[in-house]
This record gives sequence, structure tokens and C-alpha cells, in this order.
Amino acid sequence: MTAERFNALVSAYGADARRWPESERTAAQAYMAAEPEAARAVLAEADAVDALLHAAPTPQVSPALRDRVIASAAELGLKARRNGRLWLDRLALALGAGWAAAACAGVAAGVIMTGHLTADAQADAVLYQASLQGVDDTEVLG
Repeated sequence: MTAERFNALVSAYGADARRWPESERTAAQAYMAAEPEAARAVLAEADAVDALLHAAPTPQVSPALRDRVIASAAELGLKARRNGRLWLDRLALALGAGWAAAACAGVAAGVIMTGHLTADAQADAVLYQASLQGVDDTEVLG
């Protein structure tokens, strides 16, 4: 670990090594062992900043302000979601209408074509049934 990386790590996470990322903790501790004076100076400065941050009072937000912020954020979020998805909703509607039109066209074509395609089969069936019920030449001629 370099001195710059150690400084960035301490600046980002503070002087407490428990808050450092586990993947960098061992390398940082090895740097502290190799460069104790430089590490001690950086840690002392970060410890002073941490103490100032812990000593600062926690701001208290009034419930009315909190409710107003949440309501306005929710309203803006819904508006953004509606405006952002408007094109997607229109696309879905167009695609759904296209699928419905294709399905209707398929049903209509099937109904119309069924009569034309089965006409020959129906004629054969009528002739066959007529031959079964009619008088055969062998019956007439003996």
C-alpha cells in the first residue's frame, strides 16, 4: 500500500480500523507497521476530525418539515415515473393492439378459408354417402 492510498483510506473511513474495508485492512496495517511515523501522523489528524464529528450535535428535524419533504418527494417521484414511462406505456399499447389485430385476422382467415378448403372433401363425402344409399348396378341387373 502506498502513502497516498493509506491517506485516502483514512480520509474516507476515519481513524478506526474497524470501519475500513476488510479487503484493504491487512494492507493498511502492514503499511502502519512499515511506516509508523507517517501512519501515526495521518491517524492523529483523522482521529481529531472524528472527535469533532462525534462532538457535533445531531440536528433535529421537525415532524412537519419531515412530512412535507416526504410528501413532495413522493409526488415528484410519481410524476417522474408517469412521465418517464409514458413512451413505454404507449409502446406496450401499440404492440398489444398489433397482436390483437393479428389474432383477429387469423381467426377471420381461418373461418373464410375453411369453406373453400373443405369443399372438395365435402363433395366426396356426399358422393360416397349417395353411393351407399343408392341402388347398385349389380342389384338392378342381377
